[in-house]
Amino acid sequence: TETKMKFVFCLFIGLTVGALMAQSLSAETILNKSIAYHDPNGNWDSFQGELSITMQTPNRPDRQTHLQWDFPREYFKSTVTQAGVTTQSLWEKGRCTHWYENSTSFSDAIAQKHRLNCAITTKMRNYYTYLYGLPMKLKDPGTQLDPKVLRRTLNGESFLCLRVTYTEEVGKDTWYFYLDPESYQLRHYQFYHNESEGDGEYILLSGEEIIQGIKMPKTRAWYTNADDQYLGTDVLKNPAIR
Repeated sequence: TETKMKFVFCLFIGLTVGALMAQSLSAETILNKSIAYHDPNGNWDSFQGELSITMQTPNRPDRQTHLQWDFPREYFKSTVTQAGVTTQSLWEKGRCTHWYENSTSFSDAIAQKHRLNCAITTKMRNYYTYLYGLPMKLKDPGTQLDPKVLRRTLNGESFLCLRVTYTEEVGKDTWYFYLDPESYQLRHYQFYHNESEGDGEYILLSGEEIIQGIKMPKTRAWYTNADDQYLGTDVLKNPAIR
């Protein structure tokens, strides 16, 4: 009908104008809009909360990870259970404590097998803080946001894309962040160690969990850039919701 055609035409025009407006925005403005979507109340910098993550990897038993964070106290603790074994790692103001099956006394062989050392604990703290703190973490010192906003397609959908590199002391990888062109929700991301070689991985995000007022991706599925090999999936659960 004529009314239906008018509606479809207006909808098309509205979407087209919206897309053109998004393209005309600066990378910094788009990043700020994405942060406003995920952390509307600015809670991330003073985050105090818990996350539970199930890691599903081909041909390996699921790994359950429970994270406890208190940014003001500089406190991070992870409890990991896999194949019936539980380990804990505490990072507090740069100092570390580790447990194997609730004991701080264990052999060097166990420490090596389960990666119970401060260097690994610090690395894992930074890893989880970075990934679950996106896109807010893109405001951190050493982050170099490319001013050019890209239009890219991933998994059959079109996105606004932000390219990010880092100063040498912070990191060497090149990252691409795929944002919904209307809501600015972070939908996927991708990184390369050496982009000319096509290495690295891409991560498809789906669903959301709201933790301490912050919208975090519920599911992250990891694939290699080179051959689309599936690596595994992380599923986030809010421990406060039973």
